[in-house]
Amino acid sequence: QVQLVESGGGSLQPGGSLILSCVASKSDFSIYRMAWYRRTPGKERELVASISAGSANRAYADPVEGRFTISRDNGKNAVYLQMDSLTPEDTAVYYCNANRVEPWQWGQGTQVTVSP
Repeated sequence: QVQLVESGGGSLQPGGSLILSCVASKSDFSIYRMAWYRRTPGKERELVASISAGSANRAYADPVEGRFTISRDNGKNAVYLQMDSLTPEDTAVYYCNANRVEPWQWGQGTQVTVSP
């Protein structure tokens, strides 16, 4: 069973930056496209950004395009999300997972709160 551990969340003011980290206990982590998702109360979990196995291809949801950057380190089984120019609309619990039809078991996520 894969374990996903997200970290790096926090509370900050609009315009600030954060780097989220996620480590996966998956021996063949390097073959999977990975993604960051987020969920706010009352809404479905949404895809924020994804990255191909070798990092050549990255995709972003429209609301975060140009502000967020996804990256990964296959040697550490880790995926990261650099978030800049944060707005209150980015407030959510952020999760990482494989970007596939059947995701792995979800981790606890990490809370990001952006408020004046």
